[in-house]
Amino acid sequence: MNDWPDRRTGDRSERYGRGSASPQPEGARSMPHIQRRPAQPRTPQRPQVPPQSQGYDDRYQDGGYQDGGYGSSPDPGYDSGYNTGQVYGSGSGGSGGRGGGDGGYVQGRPAPDWRRRIKLGALTLVVVVLAVSISTYFWADSKLKREVDLSKVIERPESGDGTNYLIVGSDSREGMSAEEKKRLRTGSAEGKRTDSMMILHDGSNGPTLISLPRDSNVEIPSFKGSESGKMFQGTGRQVKLNAAYAEDGPELLVRTVEFNTGLHIDHYVEIGFGGFAKIVDAIGGVEMDIPKAFKDKKSGADFQAGKQTLNGEQSLAFVRTRYAFAGSDLDRTKNQQKFLAALASQTATPSTILNPFKLYPTMGAGLDTLIVDKDMSLWALGNMFFAMKGVTGGEGTSMNMPISGSVGGNLVWDKAKVKQLVQQLNNDEKVTVKGN
Repeated sequence: MNDWPDRRTGDRSERYGRGSASPQPEGARSMPHIQRRPAQPRTPQRPQVPPQSQGYDDRYQDGGYQDGGYGSSPDPGYDSGYNTGQVYGSGSGGSGGRGGGDGGYVQGRPAPDWRRRIKLGALTLVVVVLAVSISTYFWADSKLKREVDLSKVIERPESGDGTNYLIVGSDSREGMSAEEKKRLRTGSAEGKRTDSMMILHDGSNGPTLISLPRDSNVEIPSFKGSESGKMFQGTGRQVKLNAAYAEDGPELLVRTVEFNTGLHIDHYVEIGFGGFAKIVDAIGGVEMDIPKAFKDKKSGADFQAGKQTLNGEQSLAFVRTRYAFAGSDLDRTKNQQKFLAALASQTATPSTILNPFKLYPTMGAGLDTLIVDKDMSLWALGNMFFAMKGVTGGEGTSMNMPISGSVGGNLVWDKAKVKQLVQQLNNDEKVTVKGN
């Protein structure tokens, strides 16, 4: 008698699968009352492969049974839980929310593109720096008082190598209140006179700073009046150098310096008492090492020996003092050189340049009181400033104009040494001439 159901004959291995070791019919066929669950949204999980000992039937291939009753296509509602190689999260179905497409799930927020963010940040920083720099340039440029017209200077010597600045400290009290004049001991004289004069040569062999004592004996040459335009013929008059400035201002002073030295002056820079003191106060004072104590009632100087920080009032007294020294004006010019170089050195520092709360007051204090020639640019003014700093840094030379003696109380220049000095400056050579 045949123990098998109708139409079920033949070899048992053909009826129950190639890999089945169980003598019992498969559960899914012998228990039709079991219901298939609807497919649920899938979540990533490791595929669970039943061990062979539980009778795993490898007739399940490509998503369905190859035996009768099921056909070659899988039931779309059947979830076997078996991963056939699909990579979750990489499917193309759906671009928002969960599900869709290949059954993967949509990825979350993409990782930030740091390279793009850094580029945008750098670009923004560059734009801001450029905007601030350009606005600062035009602001500073508008403050320069370009009042000296060097085109009015006649019979000028030829230009040499490098750039020559004539730097003048005047006793101008313009813009100062009565209280400031009293505090700074400047007096209340009308007009203005030169209190110090220096030539700064900026060249490839380092800067050279040369003081011109205001009591220097010089000849007033023929000149063209800066205001009237009238020609004045030279008569060989011998005067103190500061008299040229008092007679017809900066233009005649430049003409007189060029005539007596043979050196072409490229730019003119002048600052008054009030502006000088304001610059020093704006940077928080200037540190000086004073080798010997001295006092001077006229300038208000009262200094002890040693390192100390001078404020605006003290600085002005320091550079104006002459009667407390045996060398009078010559000793004073040496102190002026030391101080101006120290001022430039201590101003051109990152703590000042990179600090807008310090930089703008310093620039404002200086530019408001500077008087320059009409061809002076901020670039040329900046070069002068850093060349002055180089004198202190050991890159350059500072000296007085060589003196051979005196006549009538005026200091006479050593003509041979002056000629050699000017030749070295014009050729932009290393200066070997020694001053007083």
